[in-house]
Amino acid sequence: MLTVTSTAIEAVKIITPRAFADSRGTFSETYNRQRFVDHGIALEFVQDNQSISAAVGTVRGLHFQSAPFAQDKLVRVAKGRILDVAVDLRRSSPTYGRWVAEELSAEDGKQLLIPIGFAHGFCTLEPDTVVAYKVTNYYSPPHDLGIAWNDPDLAVNWPVSADQAVLSDKDLKLPPFASLPNYFE
Repeated sequence: MLTVTSTAIEAVKIITPRAFADSRGTFSETYNRQRFVDHGIALEFVQDNQSISAAVGTVRGLHFQSAPFAQDKLVRVAKGRILDVAVDLRRSSPTYGRWVAEELSAEDGKQLLIPIGFAHGFCTLEPDTVVAYKVTNYYSPPHDLGIAWNDPDLAVNWPVSADQAVLSDKDLKLPPFASLPNYFE
């Protein structure tokens, strides 16, 4: 019913629910706590979020929340397609400062599980993209942080140039990775 695969950074997982097809279309179980536990993922999700991005090249991120409101995220696409990115912010990790990216779409049903200690962002690859994600802690404005999406030290291979990306004013002002205090050991 569910396939769990590690990415190049072991802590970030690709989760692919099984889709059942018939003449009407498809059905899939996008989340079942017991099936996740059976795969060693015993997280308690407390909030569901959704974004709708009208334009191709919309970048959201790179965001994270600090303790005590740090969040694991389970990201999926309900409509459209994105490049989803996770950046390791765990100072003691051998992959500190490295990133992984995975294309997710409504069509393929893949989800990305991003653990606490990672910044998260995505870029839309189709118009009117709908992204839904579950988190393990509540949103807390004072703990809502981020790093610059196009930081040259990270060198994320985004599918959009800086002059074509659509960003919020908040995301345009995020600090560089090098200035980040130690939020995650």
